Amino acid sequence: MGGLDMTHIWGHISGQGPISPHESKTPDFPATFSSTTQPSTELSKVLRAHSFSHDRVKPQSHHSQDRMPAASSNGHSKGTTIPASNGSVKTQDVGTVIDSQRWAGVVRPYTPQDVARLQGSVKIEHTLANRGAERLWSLMHEMPYVHSLGAMTGNQAMQQVRAGLPAIYCSGWQVAGDANTAGQVYPDQSLYPANAVPELVKRLNRALQRADQIEVAEGGAKRDWFAPIVADAEAGFGGPLNCFEMMKAMIEAGAAGVHFEDQLSSEKKCGHLGGKVLIPISHHIRSLVAARLAADVCGAPTVLIARTDAHSATLLTSDIDAADREFVESKERTPEGFFHYKAGVKACIARGLAYAPYCDLIWMETSTPSIAEAKEFADGIHAKFPGKLLAYNCSPSFNWRKHLSEGEIATYQQELGKMGYKFQFVTLAGFHALNYSMFDLAHGYNKQDMGAYSKLQTLEFDAESRGYTATKHQREVGTGYFDAVASTISSGTSSTMALLGSTETAQF
Repeated sequence: MGGLDMTHIWGHISGQGPISPHESKTPDFPATFSSTTQPSTELSKVLRAHSFSHDRVKPQSHHSQDRMPAASSNGHSKGTTIPASNGSVKTQDVGTVIDSQRWAGVVRPYTPQDVARLQGSVKIEHTLANRGAERLWSLMHEMPYVHSLGAMTGNQAMQQVRAGLPAIYCSGWQVAGDANTAGQVYPDQSLYPANAVPELVKRLNRALQRADQIEVAEGGAKRDWFAPIVADAEAGFGGPLNCFEMMKAMIEAGAAGVHFEDQLSSEKKCGHLGGKVLIPISHHIRSLVAARLAADVCGAPTVLIARTDAHSATLLTSDIDAADREFVESKERTPEGFFHYKAGVKACIARGLAYAPYCDLIWMETSTPSIAEAKEFADGIHAKFPGKLLAYNCSPSFNWRKHLSEGEIATYQQELGKMGYKFQFVTLAGFHALNYSMFDLAHGYNKQDMGAYSKLQTLEFDAESRGYTATKHQREVGTGYFDAVASTISSGTSSTMALLGSTETAQF
């Protein structure tokens, strides 16, 4: 499976389709770049020292120095045209031609040549990431909204797909809580190793792959098991270079979408905790650009989500950006040197508008479930960026019944979908489902012994009519699949097949 053809990407940004090398068009350049911009002298020395030849990115006709477009006042990019490669520029062959709408309004402040210089000489395929990103993007345009639940184990991901959910969410909070590579239980404060979320994404994808293999071995897949996974990159675990590496790790793990938040990574908190510190708008834009560049270098159409915590964050590292100064409450600093920040929906809108050209979706982290706030934010973004896709956390940190009636809860996501919140998710669904189900079983078992477990088994049998299959736990994890492997190796003569003679075969 392919991903992005860089020639098509840059040609389609203006909605003109791929550009022939023979077409003559005059591009518009961002104010911050000129048509003659070249790598710096120092950079050129470094590149030459590492055997990099500028012949690999030598100019093609009059288009070779075209830069990525700046955002226009209506939120769409100005028309910049890039020619097809003649082989002297190494661009990833990323498969399918991307429809112009996929990249409408997306700003990349770098050239295809910049990307080619960073790609290396060997093309690495990222099948699951590419396939998932394309599918997620299509689903968000085909469905009223895409809803998902947070999964923290491979089996949870399998059950979500079997139950019919179109996508999976991989939460940093859940990774911190009990699914990290340190083997620790942590609060959501970026205390776990930076590779932990990519490793969980790999784990989820491996579980889905096993489920697919089992069904195919049994006669044919009955569903598309590889649901797109949207993963939490937290605040990037550092600066733009960390964000670049984090995005690459997510893509290598098979993530379809990734979100980055505008908190200070060294003080990062769950969006529903206190003490959150924002970074300047321009700093987060650099993080988003770094993430997009990483996706382009990997040749992946990864869905990039920009999250702002300005709804409840009350601290800011610096007032360097004019757009932030409106929300700085005073020049008085905290003991750590932070500015006091006036949080709220208006601050989120200001930040969302700044991030919009550099991301695919915008997410405002909120403190309560509020249709009024959601509408205010959506209207504020869409006034300048009509149709911009939005994301929404239907958080377990909300006491839903305290704020909404049963009827309002039942239609909440539909109403959000109408406003443009195309990706909606329950971040900590896996944590709460895992903990409640085990507590409930343990509580009953403590009082009723096997009577309690027998009730659970009866519920499993009853769920089989809805497609549940984990009652047969040996089959669920692939015993039959590896019997098929053993049989193939032995040309059908193996006498050590596992399911044959098992209690599961005899009793279930």
